[in-house]
Amino acid sequence: MTFMAVILLFIFFVLFFLYFWGLNPQMVTIFYLPEQSLTHPAAIIVIGCILVGLILGFGAHIYSTAIQWMRHWNRERSEKKQQEISVIYREGVGRLLSGDLKKARVLLKKALDRDPRRVDTLIALASLNSQEGNHAEGLELLRKAREIEPKSMEVLFKTAAIQEEIGDDEEAIATYQSLIALEKGNRKALRNLRDLYIKHNRWQEALESQRQVLKAGPGTNRVTEEKEMLLHLRYELARQAISNGSPAEAKSELKDILNQKADFTPAQVSLGDAYVAMNHGDDAVKTWQEGYRKQGKGVFLDRLEAYFMKREDPSSLLNFFRSQVLEQGEDLLFRLFYGKLCLRLEMIDEAKEQLQAVESSGVESSQLHLLLAETYRRCRESEQAINEYQKALGISRRLHLNFVCEECQHITPEWNSRCPSCGKWNTTSLVDRKLIQNARPLSLDKMIIHHGEQKEWQGA
Repeated sequence: MTFMAVILLFIFFVLFFLYFWGLNPQMVTIFYLPEQSLTHPAAIIVIGCILVGLILGFGAHIYSTAIQWMRHWNRERSEKKQQEISVIYREGVGRLLSGDLKKARVLLKKALDRDPRRVDTLIALASLNSQEGNHAEGLELLRKAREIEPKSMEVLFKTAAIQEEIGDDEEAIATYQSLIALEKGNRKALRNLRDLYIKHNRWQEALESQRQVLKAGPGTNRVTEEKEMLLHLRYELARQAISNGSPAEAKSELKDILNQKADFTPAQVSLGDAYVAMNHGDDAVKTWQEGYRKQGKGVFLDRLEAYFMKREDPSSLLNFFRSQVLEQGEDLLFRLFYGKLCLRLEMIDEAKEQLQAVESSGVESSQLHLLLAETYRRCRESEQAINEYQKALGISRRLHLNFVCEECQHITPEWNSRCPSCGKWNTTSLVDRKLIQNARPLSLDKMIIHHGEQKEWQGA
């Protein structure tokens, strides 16, 4: 407002006052105490009240403006401080990510000193301590962060991760349960909790967690995977029921699992186990035989062999093998197990026939060579037995020794300057090198001298 405007406003006010006084010349008495009063013209009292109101309003405006200015000043100061802390924090996190833990600690500690209630700084310092192995200090920092922000998901996840890292799985389970209490549909927390239950064979709790995962609605790319996990956990509960003496309950569950996934081998195997536990041996045999016909897995033949041998009834199993060989003569896995059974029963010629049929197809298997070696040995065919033992052990005629990568344990027949598996240099060495080098030979006086060598030794 300009000076001339103020002068004009003042003149207007004076003219208005004189006009108003001319219209209201009478005197007015106002009592402000029982015996105290003021007597003035009505115009002066009215104008006085107006002026007092204007002064009070102007004072209130000045006070409000001052408060707002102070708040703005404090906010700007706080924002400036937070910006400075953020710069220090970001630099500290950068150092942490680059592996410069010493500098990272200095910067993050400085940021925390300037703002002890900054949660992201507490989390970063907890991560730093965890990397340095100071897990207790890291958990203490996260505890403080949780007191500041009890519902921070990041704090809870970090806490659970450190608890898992140090093997405190029960505390990690409790932390994940707290996470789920805050957000029931948190799939990551549910999966991590499920995995911890699986780790400790707590199948019922794992199954409940998995059902919650499916209820939470996994991503479309994981639906099939999560449904299969549910079947696997149901299977583990059924297998546990067999061990706990409830095979009938397990049988119903396993049949339902097979109805949903017919090629789930463990369920077919355990269904036979449930029949055995219920003393329904014939049903167990049918289950395993059907499993092999449908899936061609050797575990079913192994189960059949164990069952009949335990009953001391190898003839029934032999009859089964012989009948199937006539029907499925091209099934080499079947012939391998048939040959193994014959070898176990000292039916050497029949064992040789079956095992040679497998070998003649070009199969290179250490297990096959080992069985053939044992067959030839029992037939007193020493040269063939030695040849098969060498193949089983991976030994060539020049007695070739293998090399292994000391980092990833990848075995190769030749030495490599760089491991073809993990890509690291200078890690290849002879298999069992350290075992041999760390051993110590017996002293000469403790060495065993075979009969006929004593005189030669003494002469030397």
